[in-house]
Amino acid sequence: MFLRRSAVLFILFTLAAASLVAGQNSTCPLEFSVLQPFRRPRPDGATTCQYLLQGLRLLYSEHLRKTGSFLPPPDSAASCWAALQSSIAGFLPGFDVRSRCGFQTPWISQGCMDITTRSQFESLIPNSTLTTAVMRCNLSLESNTPCASCTQSLSAFQAYLSGPSLGNVSDCAAFPSIYAAAYANVYGPTDKGTAKCLFQLDLASSSSGNGKKLKNILASLSVLLLVAFTLITAWFWYYRRKRKDLKRRMMRRQRDSLEAGTRSRLDSMSESTTLVKFTFEDIKKATNNFSRHNIIGRGGYGNVFKGVLTDGTEVAFKRFKNCSASGDANFAHEVEVIASIRHVNLLALRGYCTATSAYEGHQRIIVCDLVSNGSLHDHLFGDLETQLAWPLRQRIALGMARGLAYLHYGAQPSIIHRDIKASNILLDDRFEAKVADFGLAKFNPEGMTHMSTRVAGTMGYVAPEYALYGQLTEKSDVYSFGVVLLELLSRRKAIVTDEEGQPVSVADWAWSLVREGQTLDVVEDGMPEKGSPEVLEKYVLIAVLCSHPQLHARPTMDQVVKMLESNEFTVISIPQRPIPLVACREEIDRSVSSSSGSGKLTSPTGYQAFSFGADGPEHNK
Repeated sequence: MFLRRSAVLFILFTLAAASLVAGQNSTCPLEFSVLQPFRRPRPDGATTCQYLLQGLRLLYSEHLRKTGSFLPPPDSAASCWAALQSSIAGFLPGFDVRSRCGFQTPWISQGCMDITTRSQFESLIPNSTLTTAVMRCNLSLESNTPCASCTQSLSAFQAYLSGPSLGNVSDCAAFPSIYAAAYANVYGPTDKGTAKCLFQLDLASSSSGNGKKLKNILASLSVLLLVAFTLITAWFWYYRRKRKDLKRRMMRRQRDSLEAGTRSRLDSMSESTTLVKFTFEDIKKATNNFSRHNIIGRGGYGNVFKGVLTDGTEVAFKRFKNCSASGDANFAHEVEVIASIRHVNLLALRGYCTATSAYEGHQRIIVCDLVSNGSLHDHLFGDLETQLAWPLRQRIALGMARGLAYLHYGAQPSIIHRDIKASNILLDDRFEAKVADFGLAKFNPEGMTHMSTRVAGTMGYVAPEYALYGQLTEKSDVYSFGVVLLELLSRRKAIVTDEEGQPVSVADWAWSLVREGQTLDVVEDGMPEKGSPEVLEKYVLIAVLCSHPQLHARPTMDQVVKMLESNEFTVISIPQRPIPLVACREEIDRSVSSSSGSGKLTSPTGYQAFSFGADGPEHNK
């Protein structure tokens, strides 16, 4: 009897313990196993935290699809981090997610505006906006065109998600993609095209495919080099007898080889990025045979034409004038840059065209989304009579900053634009800024503090250290952004001529006003719907700081975005500036007399200094 009772108690204890273990394992409802098929980051790579962040958002979407809830319960936060830590232990040993990426434990269960359910989210978005998103996103998103159409429709959600976000794991910017992958797209968040388009995650098998493509390209280049060597040898044999004829033939073959290499490179990109390769005849039809009435932009590279595709979509065609061998390389470079990035504040690339016509010669054309409101330069300095209201200028400034921050920290490898100016900031129908024209852009290899390169860009926007020494860094773009922001605030061009015929930069002019305590005089008179003085002054000080002539005094674009988004009216202290080369005697005397001070400039309204700690912005006490 005693043995039987002991056996029963032992069985009950075992079942209770098993139940407790099962309960502990099920406290986190997120299914981390769905991330197994996707490509894993390199250990301690620059994009490791971004990969984990996007992976979590894919898990949120899968969780929303199955349960109708965006987030796991708050009491499961610790167990969810532990589950994530366990799932990455195999390929990121010793990598602590929270400490290495700056995530806080509650963030995994916190999100945008206290939204937790599907019904709460849909109650904030108009039915017409939801219907448009479903219509554009409910198909395979592997190709560039449907992906761009889907993400463009999701950008309309941001206007209704303007409330506070807790943490950055599932903030308001991520909710539209989480929702669309869960409900708008029939294939679901774990589909290859959906994951790549909405969460920038690739399947692991794609890496082997890219390796095969690289091997094919190297094999093609080896064949081309062998052909070139054979032709050169033949040229020496027939040098005396057919010198001119062989020279002409070699030039033709060299041009064909370079064109074939560029075409192979572009075709490889088209296969890996789902770019659309348009025919020259299709583009001629879309632009009414490149009618001058369709020209919407001109530049040193050529003209930009407006056109309509066969499905009724309006797009822009950038047609290059220089189509020599060097022009082919430049064209391939710009296509490669634009194809490697996708962001709401960057101009999206739809496709390209390479062709040779008997009458038009070599053709190099890229196809982008048509941005209906022209460029920022048109609205500030063009023939348009209406002035931009302050809310629109604020949206444009933040859009520019977010686009550049993505180029510097979201793209891999990071990209330095090198030609940020008002004419390269395009505006869509909602006046959302789109950074465009990547013809001068440079990839910045990981671990490089700066590059020494030939100076390129536009006078007035080029950072001093780059113009003088060819030292190119991401903060060269920050300087250009500061100049454009001053143009946006003051409606004054980057460089003007004073009464004595001397060139004066808008950065030096704004600095002189800020130093004298006249910060608000930088802002354009008569601006419609002008914001509060505190906000306007903060934007002026941020612009002056970004356009500081000393490299290390400028903030990063990530810091600029945080300052612009912050509701606190504080800004980084501005270090004293060196005397301009064109300064007059009075300017020199003022600078010398002020050097005995602190050497820092803060807002005359008494703003405290703004600094960045490990967990984000905080005020100095």
